[in-house]
Amino acid sequence: MTIKVFIDGEAGTTGLQIRERLVNRRDVELISLPNETRKEIPARLEAADKADVAILCLPDASVHEIMPEMAKLSTRVIDASTAHRVDPDWTYGFPEMTAGHSDAVANAKFVANPGCYPTGAIGLLRPMVEAGLIPADAAVSINAISGYTGGGKSMIAEFETGAEDADFIYGTAQTHKHLPEMKLYSGLSVKPIFVPSVGPYAQGMVVQVPWHGAPGFAAQAMDALRAHYNGSSFVSVVERETMGVRIDPRRLNGTNRLELTVDGDPETGATVLIAVLDNLGKGASGAAVQNLNLMTGAAETSGL
Repeated sequence: MTIKVFIDGEAGTTGLQIRERLVNRRDVELISLPNETRKEIPARLEAADKADVAILCLPDASVHEIMPEMAKLSTRVIDASTAHRVDPDWTYGFPEMTAGHSDAVANAKFVANPGCYPTGAIGLLRPMVEAGLIPADAAVSINAISGYTGGGKSMIAEFETGAEDADFIYGTAQTHKHLPEMKLYSGLSVKPIFVPSVGPYAQGMVVQVPWHGAPGFAAQAMDALRAHYNGSSFVSVVERETMGVRIDPRRLNGTNRLELTVDGDPETGATVLIAVLDNLGKGASGAAVQNLNLMTGAAETSGL
């Protein structure tokens, strides 16, 4: 069986990486548009109508513009934007999020790809909340650093032209667009505090959640993570030493892997939950391909 896929926005950073992961697969036929029509809605809808799955790699406004008509098609849709991540009519595309969720992705018509920061944060927090180790109403803080490709075309241009060459923090007003999905899918009832930052490198990400637990909390947290992700193809729970003395955000670049660990003082319970991933891999293009595989009955690891 050949899977027909249309990537709407294949010229962008995420679209290009999705295409790269699919172009050599014998079970996938890519539907593309010539440059002169790739921004025209009628042409894009016609291409989507020929596909089994359309993957939207577009700004939120462009997704909202085309989805009313695309929703009328039989084509299934993966949306890589922020537009539908907390929409109840869309399935959140983090298959490992909780037990049985991969089946929900496999059976969905509309799947919203997770954000890169939320993948790390939810990956750490959801098991803690489900296990009762972190209360749902807890005041949680999330700190993270990402490569500059997570900022889109304008930020990529800043770094690649030399206009920007240093790391920086941003989003301190607590209105970051990823906060709603972080709260909802972590199982929290209180919006966390989130402080993202950008490093002077293209890809890679570390997400950290500091937590004041009881003595022995770190060991309990590791046990909860191992139980939650047991058997996962892409999420690994590793000993802190595996990541090295200095954790390099780029250690998983080019993969669809997510590595989780816990460190801290066992006597006081002062703990840090840590996630590492490629912001364009498990945080974007890799996740889209994983979801595509689940939705079409391909092996989950195909192309990954």
